[in-house]
Amino acid sequence: MITIVTNHGDIVVELFEETAPISCANFKQYLEEGHFTETIFHRVIPNFMIQGGGMTADMQSKSTREPIKNEADNGEQNLRGTLAMARTGVVDSATSQFFINLRDNDFLNHSNRDFGYAVFAKVTDGMDVVDTIGAVATGTSGGQQDVPTDPVVIQEIRISE
Repeated sequence: MITIVTNHGDIVVELFEETAPISCANFKQYLEEGHFTETIFHRVIPNFMIQGGGMTADMQSKSTREPIKNEADNGEQNLRGTLAMARTGVVDSATSQFFINLRDNDFLNHSNRDFGYAVFAKVTDGMDVVDTIGAVATGTSGGQQDVPTDPVVIQEIRISE
């Protein structure tokens, strides 16, 4: 199990290491390097998702390793409470950023329309914290929209087995 410690409370996560081995190994490597410490959930869209893992409180991008292969075709679905790798319009572009689905987001799944977003974990405890974060006030900051007006800080992410 993984614990995401935020300034709003803890979120406990179970990794899908069998169905998303590349994404899980990537996430754990960033975790072990301390990459996530003092990053923020920099994109919050109510009734959709919360995204974090790559920006500091002053909206600066943290440097990352090379992108990984997209595992969206692994059979996992973007359901409420699942974590998926964030990416650009390029299929294999995910690095450190991830999002937590606030609802079932079927349109993010692997399909003929789009390769999809790789689900690699699910929240097992702390969905109330996720929902609280999903309801914070947002605005524009650093040229980006949907940024919490008061930073939602990921204080650390740690293995909690």
